Amino acid sequence: MSLIKIEKLKKSYNEASGKLEVLKGVDLEIKQGEMIAITGESGSGKSTLLHMMGMLDSFDSGDIYYSGKQVDIKDNDLNEFRNKRIGFVFQSHYLLEDFTAEENVAMPKFLSTKDFNKSVLDSRKLLKALDLDDRRSHYPNQLSGGEQQRVAVARSLINSPEIIFADEPTGNLDSKHSDELIDLLIDLNKKHGHTFVIATHSKEIANKMDRCFNLEDGILKETTQ
Repeated sequence: MSLIKIEKLKKSYNEASGKLEVLKGVDLEIKQGEMIAITGESGSGKSTLLHMMGMLDSFDSGDIYYSGKQVDIKDNDLNEFRNKRIGFVFQSHYLLEDFTAEENVAMPKFLSTKDFNKSVLDSRKLLKALDLDDRRSHYPNQLSGGEQQRVAVARSLINSPEIIFADEPTGNLDSKHSDELIDLLIDLNKKHGHTFVIATHSKEIANKMDRCFNLEDGILKETTQ
């Protein structure tokens, strides 16, 4: 059974010049433990597709299934579902500036369990595993760009999600820190079986994934690496 399956997913926006079709019936099936790259030009709809799959945004038509069960974007329990089963890493880390690294990572766990002590303990374990133990009391503005993005990765993992969506996670990093972050994600995949879907414009990153799909003119097609 697939971890996530999308069928005939469509999304469009109404603009002054007319209707803009971003996704024109996208199909995709991902198994547990896979690392998937989605490539495409800027504005091709990569972020839109990730937001649809991650249930962050609505779609015009189509179906999304998690572990064989159809998910409804209008479900009253959607926030709880998303918080417990899906992780996100964005190009901009979106860390809370008034919270330490430890608190930023702990927040999704606390929102889910209301157990502050357990949330902080799990946060510390993750930060230590990602070589950030000595930075856990630092605020985002005291961290380098690479460290901030690693904190964001830790935050995405705190609830042990089934799948992590990473939207251009290296977009704001230099080549050295970009390589380090991708190597970290690959290591997490190999050691713990985390499933990743990474939107990227980098062919180098795409070539490191298990499978690669290109989004062009609203159509998603698997490519050979």
